[in-house]
Amino acid sequence: MLVASASTHCRTPNTSRFNPIPCPWTTAGPSLSTSTQISSSFTAPTTTSSTKVIPEDTRAAAGKQEQEEEEEEKQEHEKMETREDEKKERSHTSVNDREQERRKQRIMDVCSGEDTVEFPGRTRPFEQIPNRELDHLIVDDTHQIIYCYVPKVACTNWKRVMVVLSQSLISPSSGKPYTDPEAVPPDLVHNSTLHLTFAKFWRHYGSLSRHLMALKLQRYTKFLFVRDPFVRLISAFRNKFGRPNEDFYKQFGSVMLRRYGNVSGSLPDTAAEAFAAGIKPTFQQFITYLLDPETERESIFNEHWRQVYRLCHPCQVKYDFIGRLETLEADADHLLKLLEVDHLLHFPSGARNRTAASWERDWFAQIPITMRRELYKLYEPDFKLFGYPKPDSVLH
Repeated sequence: MLVASASTHCRTPNTSRFNPIPCPWTTAGPSLSTSTQISSSFTAPTTTSSTKVIPEDTRAAAGKQEQEEEEEEKQEHEKMETREDEKKERSHTSVNDREQERRKQRIMDVCSGEDTVEFPGRTRPFEQIPNRELDHLIVDDTHQIIYCYVPKVACTNWKRVMVVLSQSLISPSSGKPYTDPEAVPPDLVHNSTLHLTFAKFWRHYGSLSRHLMALKLQRYTKFLFVRDPFVRLISAFRNKFGRPNEDFYKQFGSVMLRRYGNVSGSLPDTAAEAFAAGIKPTFQQFITYLLDPETERESIFNEHWRQVYRLCHPCQVKYDFIGRLETLEADADHLLKLLEVDHLLHFPSGARNRTAASWERDWFAQIPITMRRELYKLYEPDFKLFGYPKPDSVLH
């Protein structure tokens, strides 16, 4: 038997977790002498009037009840925290959804002609877009996703995501399809054979290809990522002409040097030799090349500097999600939840292109103001469609 002091367990009925021992000063009933039997569970001791004897089973029951109440309080607290987290998540999602609606409405306004900017193909029906111009629309039938990739806008990592989702590349170490986008070799994802694009539909489906495209455009979730058009151009120049690149030197760099570089004699055969000799295109020569009408007469713009409206056809394809490189991490998280694949993978967290918008003024400092304004007109549809402000610091 456990002996408890009466003074220790004397509680008023409204403050005790278990059945209290009434105190002499309470008004709940008459004072009780030590010889009075309090209840069937409590008996007055015969040896002293200052103690009460509490059976072990009663004490254990009281302790169990207190433990259960503490557990209930803990669970309720956890529920409140969970509800608060869910509330914050809903609020954050709501903000993201509103921003997406603004971006989509902006495209609709420009495409409808409300913004007064004109550009080729604005009113053209999707059916009239040649197949060769649909090669940037990657299709994943398993998850019902269509991604239009834009070079120099995190497209390597988004292609890695699409490879994992479509299970189109086998890992040599496991012998199974890659499950982690970061493990997919970045140099392999640009191999066009890995991706099913709209441009390949004719080969696969023949006369049914356009009908299938229309169905998938209606039912699938479609997304793309964009960035400030001038910053994208700077990024493309740095990547392709700021260091030796054999393919781009032979196909484009040598052309720029011959036409606008006042290079006498023959050019080095390789990019490595040209760079060693200090012969490489300047940013101004690159801009001159873009503005030269002869460039497009010879061949369509390379994808690294082709306008986004020509790569992804936003006036014909009603995109469900428009991401920005400037808010890449937040947009990527939001998109993966929207696609319902966030439990399958995470967007690669590796280093992305760090060309900054603040560099624009420095890069364009040596470009004549007339050329800057011509360049803006060339890329104005992208500025307008995707809500990027006119770069006044560059144009004035």
